[in-house]
Amino acid sequence: MAEKLVITIDGPAGAGKSTVSKALAAKLCYIYLDTGAFYRAFAYKAKKEGILQDDDEGLSRMGGNISIRMLHKDGRLSVFVGGEEVTDKIRTQEISLLASTISARPCVRQALLSLQREAGAKGGIVAEGRDMGTVVFPGADYKFYLDATVAERAKRRYREVLVCNDKIDYEQIEKDIVVRDKQDKERAIAPLKPAETAVIIDSTDMTVDEVVDKIIELIFRQNP
Repeated sequence: MAEKLVITIDGPAGAGKSTVSKALAAKLCYIYLDTGAFYRAFAYKAKKEGILQDDDEGLSRMGGNISIRMLHKDGRLSVFVGGEEVTDKIRTQEISLLASTISARPCVRQALLSLQREAGAKGGIVAEGRDMGTVVFPGADYKFYLDATVAERAKRRYREVLVCNDKIDYEQIEKDIVVRDKQDKERAIAPLKPAETAVIIDSTDMTVDEVVDKIIELIFRQNP
């Protein structure tokens, strides 16, 4: 497959998008583009600067000057805001919910849209997020929407967070996922939904390898 494709994988929190996207990118020798990390990094910076989530003027001002870099090295994605590495700092529940909230602000989406598109301009990427196929890369070659039940997504998120925080509460994680789903699906700007041409995959009872194999099979069936 010589052509450098743009592949998007959207879906709700905990559906396995990041894990699947990383594995898929590795198999295709593509770049994994975690676009959600842009919003998390933006949310982290806003919190650090003391800018409230509804302060459009402050968010716009920050958006005009913020520097977000993503570096891929040895299979790991590192995220920097200015000169500060925030890779682990932006993975907390607090930052996740804040990122979901501010992502509904038009000024924030506009500030980050060009950064995301620039990152995928040359193709050869697997872009993961919530509006990759609908807004950021509407002309993507292949679009997928990864989903799973709330219970399964909460379990996955719990196992992920447990590595760093052994006092995390499962029930709170499940509640946070329900809240985030509501925020993402009901926001006026770029709500979470499958793109019209997206292939919907329910990963509830599937392993990561099974999901990746299915995606690759679908891609190579049309583009051998």
